[in-house]
Parts: sequence; C-alpha cells; structure tokens
Amino acid sequence: MISGDHRIIVPEIADYEVRRELLRANRVKGIARLDTLIEFLEYLPITTATMRQAAIFWAQARQQGKPTADDKAIDGDMILAAQAVTLCVSNVVIATTNVGHLSRFVPADLWQNIAGN
Repeated sequence: MISGDHRIIVPEIADYEVRRELLRANRVKGIARLDTLIEFLEYLPITTATMRQAAIFWAQARQQGKPTADDKAIDGDMILAAQAVTLCVSNVVIATTNVGHLSRFVPADLWQNIAGN
C-alpha cells in the first residue's frame, strides 16, 4: 500500500493506545518499532477540531442508545473517528479490528480488506 497511491496515516490516538500497552509490558523493541513507523508514515496529531467532533460523536452514540464505551471512558474510538472526519478527505477508510463501532461514523474495515483496494 505504501508503494501505491495510498495515503497511510497514523492517528495520534492509535499511537497512544498501542504505545501505552507496549510501555506497560516493557516492550522496548516494540516501542522502537512504533517510533520508526511514525517517522516513516504520516502522523496525525489530535487537534481541538478533532476533540470537538469526538464529543459530538460521543453524544450522538449515547442519544441513539449505542455507546461505544463506558460513559466515564475517554472513548478512543470516537477520537479516532473524529480524526478521520476532520481530515476532510472523501475516500478515507480506517483500518481497524473494531469495524462495528467505527463504521457508524466513518468508513472502516479490516486492514486485510483494505490492502487490495
């Protein structure tokens, strides 16, 4: 995908979720690999616009009776969806194993299904 015409972006919220588990498990090599990956690919920082959109998604999910996380959780899925939406790109797809939660707000699929596109 990197050699094709695809734009591959590492959202800051995804980096956070992976990094915290690597740190907890003291996986030094994994942290180094993650650092290398985000230097090689485009990195998408969390912005105020992202967080405001995430708050809208969070509220919508609860108003529909379909929350994606506990009410007291920060809800990384909503932040990830908001990061994708605030890119303002028409053909964005989130590569995830959590297609059910994310696809309610933004196109999402398993990375294995996206690789051939």
